[in-house]
Amino acid sequence: MPWFDCGVNLTSSRFADGVDQVIARADAAGVTRLLVIGTNLEHSRAAIALCEQFPGQLAATVGIHPHDAAAVPADYLDQLAELAGHPAVVAIGECGLDFNRNFSPQDQQRRVFQAQLDLAAKVGKPVYLHERDALDDQLKILKNYQHTVPKMLAHCFTGGREALAAYLKLDCFIGITGWVCDERRGQELRAAVPLIPADKLVLETDAPFLIPRTLKPRPAMNEPCWLPEIAEVVAGLRQQSVAELAEQTWQVSHDLFAAKAWRRP
Repeated sequence: MPWFDCGVNLTSSRFADGVDQVIARADAAGVTRLLVIGTNLEHSRAAIALCEQFPGQLAATVGIHPHDAAAVPADYLDQLAELAGHPAVVAIGECGLDFNRNFSPQDQQRRVFQAQLDLAAKVGKPVYLHERDALDDQLKILKNYQHTVPKMLAHCFTGGREALAAYLKLDCFIGITGWVCDERRGQELRAAVPLIPADKLVLETDAPFLIPRTLKPRPAMNEPCWLPEIAEVVAGLRQQSVAELAEQTWQVSHDLFAAKAWRRP
């Protein structure tokens, strides 16, 4: 069963000395497609470089995470637009709002977020969304782009039924991570997972973060090779076979990111 990990922070310094091995372990586990997340200009360029180093296995997003919104240069949009033209780039982001820590002022977060939504609409690529403690503000902004941005993915969705319904009303895709494996803090998400339409569900590890709590013994950090562990939990909650979930999420992921150009033969 092939798997598509729709969110890996492969440019993280925690992977710096072992990207080859991480990709090899993923491949051995059947995780043969990885989407590398860009969170600022530096990491977006690094994500593209990895795609060039491992052609056919990786794709990338390019964008400005809300934590980095305060530090953008004046020409950041021009730089992002240029990066978005690379054939390995399949989405704009990770972008959105994060009012949990407010590493960037909220008004600046909104401006940088909306600028990236404008860019996604202009270049015709999906948007890769981040949101934390800012749901109402984020939804209000997204409503203005529902008919201009081709597709939207709620990356690392951790909400409950109400938040899910709000994102689905905007026709968003929903990315589920190892958060679903945590019975302590993931109860709302676990209740919502069965309600996600099959044609809107994708899986992601968000590695090296969010180690699935069901893994025993607990590894030092999360990796794409653990995506099938997340799938086991999701399949159980949805009362379907792992094989059926694999087939569904594989197809939905490729359709979401128009990934035919970089599929491995």
